[in-house]
Amino acid sequence: MMVQGKRAAKRNAATALWRQLPFFVWLVALWMLLWGQFTVLSALTGVVVALFVTRIFRLPPVELSGRVNVWWGVVFFLEFLFSLVKGSLLVAWQVIDPRRQPGAAIIAVPLRTDDDLIMTHVAVTASLIPGSLIIDIDRDRRILYVHAIGVRNQEQLEHQRRAIQHWEERIVRAVGSKEQAHQLSDLRRGRS
Repeated sequence: MMVQGKRAAKRNAATALWRQLPFFVWLVALWMLLWGQFTVLSALTGVVVALFVTRIFRLPPVELSGRVNVWWGVVFFLEFLFSLVKGSLLVAWQVIDPRRQPGAAIIAVPLRTDDDLIMTHVAVTASLIPGSLIIDIDRDRRILYVHAIGVRNQEQLEHQRRAIQHWEERIVRAVGSKEQAHQLSDLRRGRS
């Protein structure tokens, strides 16, 4: 009985380590980016720093779905790059267009998934695209409050809301659990 308990504890520790591995790798990559060096020495010091950070500062474990869909990850990345360029050009045009003010609005965007990590990814993605910025998050009701420029009427407001929900769908397809992906598919079918 005691042997089975030790095996279960080792299995749980291995599972926890495996789930934390992406975060650990991200810390090492961030360390290398901060130093601007991609060398063996910076990778080794990054590992030391990541170990220090994860052992000294006991952060709550980040529960990942354990699933990464490479195809949808690439689709997300390419769409993000396109939106980044498009948003930059639109904001630049709105700044230099002397005929009118671009208009702005604060929009409440309800999310459909109840996952802190997905919500964070959506908020960061929406904030990185020029023309929109997350100003508040209501975690309990799953609502992002977005300040968006270039919004002059209800149609543009709804377009902005759908765009952020589209990012949520792309992120769930790329790194969300299968249940979350099915939930979004069911909601989309019910909406259509």
